[in-house]
Amino acid sequence: MTRRHIRETIFKMIFRAEFFEREELPEQFELAESELANLDEDSRVYIDRKCADIIEHMDELDEAINSRAHGWKTSRMSKVDLSIIRLALYEMQHEEEVPVKVAINEAVELAKKYGTDESPSFVNGILAKFV
Repeated sequence: MTRRHIRETIFKMIFRAEFFEREELPEQFELAESELANLDEDSRVYIDRKCADIIEHMDELDEAINSRAHGWKTSRMSKVDLSIIRLALYEMQHEEEVPVKVAINEAVELAKKYGTDESPSFVNGILAKFV
């Protein structure tokens, strides 16, 4: 499984967090993983750990986003854009092995695939405030 595919899977799982209570998320993550027939054990463990860590840091991530996204609050952002921003910001702040430029570029690519026409520039603009 490529890093991009793993990141995309994590995005999809984090996106689910917008629609379920936190205590329901382990079951939701398990359902999402069951849809991925080619998921090897190492990838599954990595995805589970990273999703749990992002959920654990979600309030902190949202505070940081709200403090820098002038004119925007997380409550007003599209759920797709917000999930992408949370994932990228988590990588920027908590994963030293992921270069900041890579985290931003991958976020923009996810925004192109899953967001609106405005999503790539919006995501890039918010994340640029953290560089």
